[in-house]
Amino acid sequence: MAPTGASAPPPSGGSGASGRVLSAQEQAEYDRLRRAARVRHRRARGAGAGVLLVLALLLAPLAVVAFWVDDEVSDTGRYVQTVAPLASEPAVQDVMIERLTDRVVANVNVEAVTDALTKALLDAGAPPGVAEAAENLTVPLRSAVRGVVEGVVTRVVTSDAFQQAWETANERAHSAVVHMLTGSGEGPLRVSGDTVQLDLGPVVDEVRTRLVDAGLGQAAAIPDTDRAVTLFRTEELSTAQDAMRLLDVVGTWLPVLTVVLAGLAVWTAPRHRLTLLITAVGVGVMMVLLLVGLAVARRVYLDAVPATTLPPDAAAVIYDTFVRFLRDSTRTLLVVAVITALAAYLYGPGRAAVAVRGFARRGTAAAGRGLARAGVRTGAPGRALAAHRPWTTGVVVGAGVLTLLLWNHPTAGAVALVAGLVLVVLLLLETLAATATATGPTLTRPG
Repeated sequence: MAPTGASAPPPSGGSGASGRVLSAQEQAEYDRLRRAARVRHRRARGAGAGVLLVLALLLAPLAVVAFWVDDEVSDTGRYVQTVAPLASEPAVQDVMIERLTDRVVANVNVEAVTDALTKALLDAGAPPGVAEAAENLTVPLRSAVRGVVEGVVTRVVTSDAFQQAWETANERAHSAVVHMLTGSGEGPLRVSGDTVQLDLGPVVDEVRTRLVDAGLGQAAAIPDTDRAVTLFRTEELSTAQDAMRLLDVVGTWLPVLTVVLAGLAVWTAPRHRLTLLITAVGVGVMMVLLLVGLAVARRVYLDAVPATTLPPDAAAVIYDTFVRFLRDSTRTLLVVAVITALAAYLYGPGRAAVAVRGFARRGTAAAGRGLARAGVRTGAPGRALAAHRPWTTGVVVGAGVLTLLLWNHPTAGAVALVAGLVLVVLLLLETLAATATATGPTLTRPG
């Protein structure tokens, strides 16, 4: 039964909707118009799919960067995981050791020590030459002090305790900032309008407890009011909070929008497999461009940081550490794009694709015959696999995609592992199907 509103082409020499018999010329014109309508429809679908595909490809690198920024800014655990390696990097440790040593030595008044020594020698009746020699001890003494301080600071900075302190300090600082900007969670910072306050409640409770334990029972009467101290007021706080909310929305939904646009492009296009192949190649190219952009940004950053402010090796380590998760995510999507493009090509009519499919088919068929000769019987399940190959393939591939979606921050290695497992499972199922056809009541060539 033809759908409502659609007219099936009448047979040559038949009658149209009015009952009039179409001539050969009218039938040919009718067929030409229908072909033209189909061509226009395909062109419209192709144009729409092209627009959707271009939008998806342009948004792909922006979505990756937005997701990474939102992940780093709003997730304290992810931020700490990002900066944790800096405490164990030798280049960064050298900078910390040097600057901490400079700060400590600057607070040691070596001149006062030599002056006191000179005065003590003069008061003790030492010869003037000895007192003058004591004044010349300033430089050696400062060098000795620096050596001692540097040794102590080096042991502290390179210890495991410093690594733990580094992570704890970053975790507390990031949690406080996130709490201030989002107003969610618990933390020492409170936001009220355009005012940022520090909650001293835990400190007040600790002081009151210690005073009572020390015998000052009157300290128990310390009130619980006025436990917050105003740190600062700023009209820009609401702007920062709005930016944080916008970042959360963009970082969450821009990747979703990009995937939806790419999916609509593949679904709308007249040739789905070819469009999927083009989409995967396009995404791969955009990820390569993003990696190139990160390399260029690294060079620009290193050129912009003066050596007096930060040594080049330390600056390079800091940049690489901060963007490593962004670089890993980009590489992961590049691997996904390559695997998707390869799968789309292998399902096509290309000579190499047909050869690969034929080789795999012959291999699984031979394995199935070998299992059948060995007495392995797959029975009804095997025949069901042979009869529903597209469904089983879709289920296995869908399970692989779902695994990657549920994987927390999958890496390129994880994608390759899941893809390898999907391929192994598909070959295994094809072998079981071939075993069933080889042992069935009638021998059939594996499809």
